[in-house]
Amino acid sequence: MLNLHHLELFYYVARHRGIAGAVRHMPYGIQQPAVSGQILTLEDHLGVTLFRRRPFELTAAGRDLFAVLEPFFSGLDDLERRLQREASARLRLGASQTVLKDHLPAIARALREQFPNLQLVLRTGYQHHLESLLEAGEIDLAVTVIDRSIATGLRSEILIELELALLVPPRHPARNADRILAADRLSEPLVGMPAEEAGPRVFHRELERRGLAWPVTLEVGTLELVATYVAAGFGVGLGIRIPGVPPPPGVRVLPLDDFPRIPVGLLWIGKLSRVTRTLADRLRAAARSLIDPPSPPSSPVATR
Repeated sequence: MLNLHHLELFYYVARHRGIAGAVRHMPYGIQQPAVSGQILTLEDHLGVTLFRRRPFELTAAGRDLFAVLEPFFSGLDDLERRLQREASARLRLGASQTVLKDHLPAIARALREQFPNLQLVLRTGYQHHLESLLEAGEIDLAVTVIDRSIATGLRSEILIELELALLVPPRHPARNADRILAADRLSEPLVGMPAEEAGPRVFHRELERRGLAWPVTLEVGTLELVATYVAAGFGVGLGIRIPGVPPPPGVRVLPLDDFPRIPVGLLWIGKLSRVTRTLADRLRAAARSLIDPPSPPSSPVATR
């Protein structure tokens, strides 16, 4: 089988009419004796002489080989630029509906200013589904709750840890979550997401540790639907409290501040493109601002 590196060396020798010229124009450092030795190896493998040294001249076999190699190697720079342009113009993000609705629009606007030709593809989901999309090559980056071991080959980074919370209708008598959890029997209907999602898993593990059980009576697919059905009077909802995001309409939020927190972070595979790295940096900055929001500017002190 032909050695691709040997073919590359021959291409540069043929293009620049000699080994000395090839060495000067190679995109990486290599000495003339090394080039000469590998060209001889290529000629031995093919059983032909590819060029005469002094004066330099390609043989018929050398001309045939160069005619095949030249379009490929001469087009690599253009191919690299085209692929980089395509990669920099496309970004495929997977995240929960809450992230896409409440946090991404401002970040996406800033990205479009930096990358005017940006093509943005958004997918909704939670950890297990988003991991599958990453493994299938259908998204470049995921923002999700991370509450279990990630799939092999994926990389992760925690951005923020969020509080669980109970959602209740505005006129519910409980002023805090302890009032509900302190009941002899947790008999109110519970609205929540599927048991395999991170929030419910953490919540029910902690209830079990406390000797409590509170089965879900209405299961829905998103946090937004939890709030919708709580507001419609279907019971108490299990949600996640996000700093800086106002409560959904029609509900009050009762933080579960003594429950374990829910880690939210990034998932990805391999090397990120420039635009994806930029998005990741902006998401990190957004998470930091939620953890430690900037102080409002102080009012000037009036002087007489």
